[in-house]
Formats: sequence, C-alpha cells, structure tokens
Amino acid sequence: MCLGIPGRIMEIRHERHTTMATVDFGGVTKDVCLAYLPDVEVGEYTIVHAGFAITRLDEESALQTLAMIGELGIIEELGPTEAVEAEPASEEAGQ
Repeated sequence: MCLGIPGRIMEIRHERHTTMATVDFGGVTKDVCLAYLPDVEVGEYTIVHAGFAITRLDEESALQTLAMIGELGIIEELGPTEAVEAEPASEEAGQ
C-alpha cells in the first residue's frame, strides 16, 4: 500500500515546461511535480504521492498527520524521490 504524505509548498518554479515545487515534509524537503495542482501557492499544504502533489490539505490536518508520521519515523526513511510504501506485516516478523 502506498501513502500520500502531507507537505508545505516552500518554493514554486518552472523546469522544462513543468511546474515544480520544493515541499517541506516536517523538516525533509523534496522536489515535487505540481502538474495536477497548477494553481497551488507557496505556503499551502498538499498531499504528495509518488512525487506528485495530488490534492490540497488544510494546515491543521497536515500538521496532525505529520506529527503521527514523525512518531513512526517514516519521514527520515524517504530518499530523494521516493514515495512512502507501507509493506504488509509478515507473519514471520513477530517470530
């Protein structure tokens, strides 16, 4: 299962005819494509999945979600362009 992660738009720019943004995910920043949200603005929160901003999110919901994700340590595991994937628990994991 893949997860969308909330992040705050820090900077918007155009690269090779594509609108891109630097997005802050609770201290980790990534480059994100804004093709699906061309009218999003700096300071707004968005859900990011597989490197694409897919929907807007209100600040309160974004901060609550980031706090929960932070407790799980998921943000630190992200690579430069990775989506976060939650793997199903293995039956052998508890043995």
